[in-house]
Order: sequence, then structure tokens, then C-alpha cells
Amino acid sequence: MQHSNAKQIPFAEFVTLIALLISLAALSIDSMIPALADIGRDLKVADSNDNQFVLISFLAGMGVGQFIYGPLSDSIGRKSSILLGLFIFALGALLSITADTYPQMLLGRVLQGFGLAGPRVVSVALVRDLYSGRAMARVMSFIMTVFIFVPMMAPALGQLVLTFSDWRMIFTGLLTIAIVLSIWFFVRSPETLAVENHRSFAPRQLWLGCKEVISNRVAMGFTLLTGLVFGGFLGYLSLSQPILQIQYGLGDRFPLYFAILAGAIGFASFTNTRLVGRFGMWRLTIFAILNISLSSLIYGLIALAYSGHPPLVSLLIYLLLVFFSTGLLFGNLNSLAMEPLGHLAGLGAGLVSALSTMISIVPGMIIGKLYDQTIYSLVGGFFVLMSLGLLVCYWLHRYGYSDTSE
Repeated sequence: MQHSNAKQIPFAEFVTLIALLISLAALSIDSMIPALADIGRDLKVADSNDNQFVLISFLAGMGVGQFIYGPLSDSIGRKSSILLGLFIFALGALLSITADTYPQMLLGRVLQGFGLAGPRVVSVALVRDLYSGRAMARVMSFIMTVFIFVPMMAPALGQLVLTFSDWRMIFTGLLTIAIVLSIWFFVRSPETLAVENHRSFAPRQLWLGCKEVISNRVAMGFTLLTGLVFGGFLGYLSLSQPILQIQYGLGDRFPLYFAILAGAIGFASFTNTRLVGRFGMWRLTIFAILNISLSSLIYGLIALAYSGHPPLVSLLIYLLLVFFSTGLLFGNLNSLAMEPLGHLAGLGAGLVSALSTMISIVPGMIIGKLYDQTIYSLVGGFFVLMSLGLLVCYWLHRYGYSDTSE
């Protein structure tokens, strides 16, 4: 359902602006991937597998921040919360630009993640202020379609910067983008939270709101599903550079292959805008999780036949199948989790995003740390996580959730 104040700015501009605000987090992660080895070498990281903490620390900061920005936006408004987050991100970027030790780098990354939790979670609440139900799912899918072009290009942009400069210039570019987005958002975006819907930021009110969200079986079930899906994707992000660029010897062609695989997510998100009205979010979610689980089981057996190093073409086909399903899930799971939380949009969006992010970190780290120059940990991680996802779907269905619940 679309609400009366949904057209305060042109729809195309609204989708583009929200997509760029959300995608700044993806850009801050994916543009780092080509630079991980350089950062680790320059800052004297002993174990190369620990380079992934440049990504993990960012997500940890984001996970903590999302607990705060959701309810904060219910109190002071969506616009102020997003602008505050962009300011904190800028401070973190400055710390990383000037880092001469790995701890300082990680502190900067935590601040960056904490800051971008504002745009990431409050933008979803902002959309929920304007849309609900399948209309929200369609809008989020449009946003995801625009959003996906950023992570598609991010490694290539990072690689391009490294060709002419060093990894510090990547952070300088991120800082510049944040400043531009801050100005655009400040000038063009209205405040979507009505004054009568402001909620107190007092601890008691927050506790009551959190208790209501956490006790909602549907919201928490889809939050857990989101965390499992993103955990597998985080494992891929950690391993994409060592697997594709080093294990398979793609070298400078790595950003191109990364973009092609990311394009499957974008294509799925766009396709979801057409499919969701016909099949519903629940059916598409079941299909996508089942597809990843079965594909991973079959491909795991293929990988065993090649001692963990199957042909590149087969790996790309497998990953394209996985990421198409992942795109369907990204387009629907957030909307499914938020559907019963319309009256707590800010707090709900914060808790859903924070919990799903924190859930994803542990399996993502395990997948990355188990890497042994084969694809076993990546494929096995997808299989285990999506098998758990099927159990969550069964649990939701057992307690009465179905496509008629949307």
C-alpha cells in the first residue's frame, strides 16, 4: 500500500537517492576487496586470512549502530538521524586515511560502519513510512536494482584507484561521496515521520519497543533468515579475492568477474519487482532458499571430484545460480520482516538490520577462516546456512505463516 505523502519528491529521484544512501555501505565494503592484501602488507598484518577484519570490523560497527539509529530516528526524525550517521562515517574515513597501524585502521572501519548504520537502517524505515506490503517489496526491489550497480562496480573502482594511487585514496573517495550525498539528502529529502508518530528515546520506551519487536515471531523468523543469507554472502565477500583472483589466477580480471556475479543479484532484484505481485514474497523466499541449498549440495559433490578446485566455468555457473536466488531474498526478506512492524518502523528496522547483521558475522568469519585454497568452505557454508534457513521456514509455516499472511 502506498501512503499519501509518497510523492513529495519524484519517484525516480527518491529511489536513486535512497539506493545510493544504502549502497554507500556496500561501496565501503566491496571497494576494499582489491586492496585487502595491500592494506595488510602496509600495516604489517601477520596472517593474510586476518585481512578480512577490514570487512568484519565495518560490519560489527554497523551491527551495533543499527540498534541505536532505528529508535533514534523514531525520536528525532529520519532526516537528522541519516545526516548524523554520515557525519560519523566521515570521521571514521579520516581515521582510516591517516592509519599507520592496523588497530587504527580497524577503529576507523568500526566508526565507518557505525556511521553508515544510520543511512542503512533509517532509509528502510523511511521507505516503510511511505509504503507497506507488496508495494514496499516492489519499491525495495527497485532500490536494490539501482543499488546493485554500486557493488558491481566497486571492486573495479578500487582496482582503478590502486592503479594510479594507493589504498588511502579509496577512503578519500568514500569521504567525498559521503559529503555529496549529505548535501543532496539535506536539500531534497523531506522528513517522512509525522510529528504525532515521534516516540520517546527514553530507556523504558526503548525496552518496551524492543520487547514488542523481539516477541514478534514473524519479524524474528525473517530476521534470522536474513542473517543466514547474508552470512553466506559475507563469506563470499571475504573469499572472492583469494578464490577468484589468486586460486583461479584471474589477476586484474577479477573485478570484471565480480561485477558479472553481482549482476545476477541485480537482475534478480529487478525480476522480483515483476514476480512478487504474481507469486508473493513467501513463495519466492522458499524457492530461493531451496535453490541455493540444492545447488550447493550438488556442486559440493562436483567439487569433491576435483579435489576442491573444479573448473572456473562450473564455479561461475554455480555462483550465478546462488546469487540470482540471493537477489530474490534480498528483495523480499526485509519487507517480510518489517511487515508487522509498521507502527514501530524505525525501531523495527534498526533491530531487524542489527540482529541480521550480527547473526551474519559469525558464519561469515568461519567461512573465511576455513579457507584452505579450495572452494569447500564457501560451498559448504552456503549449503549449511540455507539448510538451516529451510528449517526456519518450516518453523514459520508450522506456526501459521503462509503467502496469505502477506
